[in-house]
Amino acid sequence: MTASTPAGASAARHSQGGATSAASAQAADVAQSGSARDRYLDLLRAVALLRVVVYHSFGWAWLALVFPSMGVMFALAGSLMARSLQRPVLGVIRSRLRRLLLPLWLYGLVVLGALFSRGWHPGKGEELWWWLKILCWVVPVGTPPFPWHIGSPDGLLDGSWAEQAAGPLWYLRAYFWFVLLSPLLWRMFRRSPWVTLLAPLPLTAAVGTGLVEIPGATGEAIKDFAVYGSCWILGFAHHRGLLRRVPSYIALSLAPASMALGLWWASGHLGEDGWDLNEIPLAQALWSFGFCVLLLFVSPTWRELPKPLMRFDRPITLANNRAVTIYLWHEAAIIAGVPLVDLLWEIPGVWPTYSGLLESSSSVLVFLITWPLVGLLIVGVGWTEDIAAKRRPRLWPDTARGAAAPRAGNRLTASGCGIQ
Repeated sequence: MTASTPAGASAARHSQGGATSAASAQAADVAQSGSARDRYLDLLRAVALLRVVVYHSFGWAWLALVFPSMGVMFALAGSLMARSLQRPVLGVIRSRLRRLLLPLWLYGLVVLGALFSRGWHPGKGEELWWWLKILCWVVPVGTPPFPWHIGSPDGLLDGSWAEQAAGPLWYLRAYFWFVLLSPLLWRMFRRSPWVTLLAPLPLTAAVGTGLVEIPGATGEAIKDFAVYGSCWILGFAHHRGLLRRVPSYIALSLAPASMALGLWWASGHLGEDGWDLNEIPLAQALWSFGFCVLLLFVSPTWRELPKPLMRFDRPITLANNRAVTIYLWHEAAIIAGVPLVDLLWEIPGVWPTYSGLLESSSSVLVFLITWPLVGLLIVGVGWTEDIAAKRRPRLWPDTARGAAAPRAGNRLTASGCGIQ
């Protein structure tokens, strides 16, 4: 695993006089209630998840520019983490990690079970180190191991399916370390907010450009921490109201400047995938940071979605209540969708009459079939998020708990990495 803005937001917070007071009062009301969620943030999280699935379905590199999902998810997670740190630290960390680890364990059980059944085993003389690395499927302190190729060429699944299944795990590893380090980062942020907020960017310039080489999984973990560190701490700034105190002309100038600098750097370091910022760490850090600054700077406080968006209330609620499930299992749905689409070739008359059409539309067909499969996975394994959050399990939580109708102002308790 790897990495769109609602309109009408700026007036709610940055207009003068009575409008500013009204926005502040609304924000304070939500904060004091403790029972309402900010539906603007919920919308951003749902869009981020949708973009991740689209990216992994089609591989369009330009999507990283249109909406840098991973940066947005880390920024939202940082904001929620800052809110949680008002409570005892050890309890917060224990709760966050429990919500991360239980869904990971079930996912790992399925993926590792499939790999072992296919004959994956350690090489001769590597048994001890191999089994130690397998523990990263239990506690993601590092990148969990997987075979780059498994199965036969004429098998049901593509030989690289294990690499695809392990793709989302880098985010869980990064989230794990962000959670563990958040008490320290929070303390640093409260003492020197601007220094702490911006420090990951020069760190990315060092470790993400080859200036400083850190080999192996340790280097990858440090690089991810640097690339998305400013986004995570930006969530702290959003929670503390730091962005509200920044004059509009500064935020609306420096954020695009950061994005422009990221584009400039990317233009000179394009790889095989072109403008895919996931392969250009410094460009990813600068673009994601500037993009998230704009999203959170104009952030309104929505107790419920605006009228034009109310039709999406239930899907947005479901996505937030099952964000870990969707993120973790969507690759499995895509993997399973490929052989299902291949069954269309068995329909009499398809070959050769419609073979060209079927080949050209295969990615679209896989994308379309992925969503029913994701729905089945939400029903089948999504309940682990409720267990991890110590809630009564629900199969399809597309409404607020205990609500008769999808009222956005009611409490929507999402769980897991990047969510409350």
